[in-house]
Amino acid sequence: MLDWPEIAAQISNVTQSRFTVQEVTAIGGGCINQAYCLADEKQRYFIKLNSAQSLPMFEAEAAGLEEIVQSNTLRVPRPVCWGQNDSTAWLVLEHIQLGHNAHENAADLGAGLAAMHRTHAANFGWVRDNTIGATPQINTQSSDWLFFWRTHRLGYQLELAKANGYTGKLQSLGAQLLTHLDLFFSGFSPQASLLHGDLWSGNYSFDDAGQPVLFDPATYYGDRETDIAMTELFGGFASNFYSAYRHEYPLDSGYNVRKVIYNLYHVLNHLNLFGGSYRNQAEQMMNRLLAEIR
Repeated sequence: MLDWPEIAAQISNVTQSRFTVQEVTAIGGGCINQAYCLADEKQRYFIKLNSAQSLPMFEAEAAGLEEIVQSNTLRVPRPVCWGQNDSTAWLVLEHIQLGHNAHENAADLGAGLAAMHRTHAANFGWVRDNTIGATPQINTQSSDWLFFWRTHRLGYQLELAKANGYTGKLQSLGAQLLTHLDLFFSGFSPQASLLHGDLWSGNYSFDDAGQPVLFDPATYYGDRETDIAMTELFGGFASNFYSAYRHEYPLDSGYNVRKVIYNLYHVLNHLNLFGGSYRNQAEQMMNRLLAEIR
């Protein structure tokens, strides 16, 4: 592929260690980017490719990974370099050998996530926007969590849904929920915690030494409950993950209701990306929430 020599030259320049591509291995599993492992006789790197217009997405991902690196908590692949030519954008990451049994070390993931969530900022949001899947994620900073979530999360996804033709009941329920959102946060004032932002089972693993690893973040600072909520949305996290997390950083009693609010953001995003049954799921979630306050 024509991009490999260009990417190899950039790696060599950034690392000050000569790298020539001798082995290219395609890696499946992603639905947004193409992924490869590039190797020579001494070094190995994980590469993401997309269209040239995707460079800002890769820049934001690299910044998010570095934000987690700076927390000195959970391991993530360190960004090496990124760039673009006329046709392609790329992100080069540290290659981490994965494959350890997840359930044996899930408690380490829970404890590590709790430690990451104790990394706090003055405001909710982040210094830059990024993406949630292929959707823009607005991170304009605010001191008010309720305003941030209403405006930049649920409100933003509802506007996208309207533009995509999802009107009627979805929008009327959404408007009611946004109007009464404050009722779910009475007496609850979360801190702005460092979040992974897209924490489903496909975005964590364990290295060959058993150390937990996070990847593909949608980083920002927000209520830590949002990360925990998403772990429950699609499953794939062992019970000792949750017990270890709660031991290190207990959750507020209102979490079991608020997690529906937080997961609604991801279900609306899936509706906007993939359509299908996510509309019914979103409407059911909003009905459940509104029933709590009727």
